[in-house]
Amino acid sequence: MISNDAHHHASPEVARRGVVLRGRVQGVGFRWWTREIAVELSLRGTVRNLPDGSVEIHVAGPAHGVDTFIERIRTGPLHARVVSLEETPCRKGLPEGFQIAR
Repeated sequence: MISNDAHHHASPEVARRGVVLRGRVQGVGFRWWTREIAVELSLRGTVRNLPDGSVEIHVAGPAHGVDTFIERIRTGPLHARVVSLEETPCRKGLPEGFQIAR
């Protein structure tokens, strides 16, 4: 058990999260702002606008970084207003780096 704990601390746990944000989240620079935060936290994934006006994000990386990312995107950039954040299954095959998907 001790060796498992040592191994756990040696390599950061990889967390994967999928979220859909609703509110005033399109047309306010949300995707670019999201990408900046993800790059700052060394996370990988995608962000894209959905036809219903929401924004979908899939993100992966060290658990602490992913948790910090999710907390920060709850507020959104200036002029955005997030009214809900819904957890969704994280899709597989995320790119290296963080991309704004079309």
